[in-house]
Amino acid sequence: MAKNDIDLKAEFKNELDRILKYWSKHTLDHKHGGFYGQIDHYNTVVPKASKGIILNSRILWSFSAASNHYKTDVYKAICDRAYDYIKTYFNDGVHQGVFWEVDHQGKPINKRKQIYAQAFTIYALSEYYVFTKNEAAKDWAIEIFNLIEHHAKHPEEGYLEAFESNWQSIDDMRLSNKDMNAAKTMNTHLHVLEAYTSLLKIYDDDHLRKSLHMLVVLFQEKFLNKKHHFDLFFDEQWKLLSNTVSYGHDIETVWLMIEAAKTLNEASLLKQCETIAIDVANTFIDEAIDKEGAITNEKNEDTNHLDDDRHWWPQVEALVGLNYAYQINKNEDFLKHASNIWDFTKKHLIDHINGEWYFRVDKNGKPYTSEDKVSMWKAPYHTSRALMILSKF
Repeated sequence: MAKNDIDLKAEFKNELDRILKYWSKHTLDHKHGGFYGQIDHYNTVVPKASKGIILNSRILWSFSAASNHYKTDVYKAICDRAYDYIKTYFNDGVHQGVFWEVDHQGKPINKRKQIYAQAFTIYALSEYYVFTKNEAAKDWAIEIFNLIEHHAKHPEEGYLEAFESNWQSIDDMRLSNKDMNAAKTMNTHLHVLEAYTSLLKIYDDDHLRKSLHMLVVLFQEKFLNKKHHFDLFFDEQWKLLSNTVSYGHDIETVWLMIEAAKTLNEASLLKQCETIAIDVANTFIDEAIDKEGAITNEKNEDTNHLDDDRHWWPQVEALVGLNYAYQINKNEDFLKHASNIWDFTKKHLIDHINGEWYFRVDKNGKPYTSEDKVSMWKAPYHTSRALMILSKF
């Protein structure tokens, strides 16, 4: 990015080590097993907080990926702890797949089958397998892949969002209270694509290959719109239900599409993804980045309302996405903006006193103290992944 590469890589490494240290030190639940479900802004554990599969699978992925990145066994105990907890408490022994949520003692309290959650479990198990060569983890990832293909794949392409615990249809498919109740969402498809990309690296299967190819094409033909944004919410027949732009998802999608095309080893598909990446990255620069280098969260295209809070994860996804764009055409503007984003992030998003990152800050850089450091949605995955990738450029 704009600085000396050696200095930047040292910064990325130091921050990655700091994040891994925080999660190793603060999040292990020694009383009930696994990891705490919630730690507040001030690093206080929230008693009896429930535990979600998204948090736990992201912890498993992050420490497995760090182990592979550093080629170390230092984090093996945490990886095994995360794998064992998911296998013991989130695994549905009756209907297969993983539950959405358990209580602080591991009792299931929300057994719904969210496809987003199944995908993240595949993603985590695949990375864990690369680290440990645990065949049971690989087999379980393949089993969940087959469940998604059997239960969630829709006749008109794509995947339905959610199901009851027994894989029957469900009325409320929402991933969270902030989301629209839509049958097909960009976010879930993105993380199915991400999961299938990782699985294909350890399981070269024709069905999996075809499904991953289909997903890349869906992002090109269904999700991408003429304004170089990815639309978010659709019904079963691909009727658009929302006109909201999520800037973090825009820039995250372009590099995940590129990685999928590379893994498929399809040159023409990769070229198409790279062309899209440049268009989306240029639009992202024009719309999402303020003069201080911060990434705004969302925009409603119908009302022009801008959610100008700065969440932690779009900042790091922007660093990765803009660096991917630079690799395509060597446009120095991409690196200049990435450097500004990193400077903003270091100044406003990283908690240099208590560790980890703030969930979000307002447009003036003030943290929201009501947000958590650890929660259902606050995990080390976005940050650790970005820092590992950036250190390789």
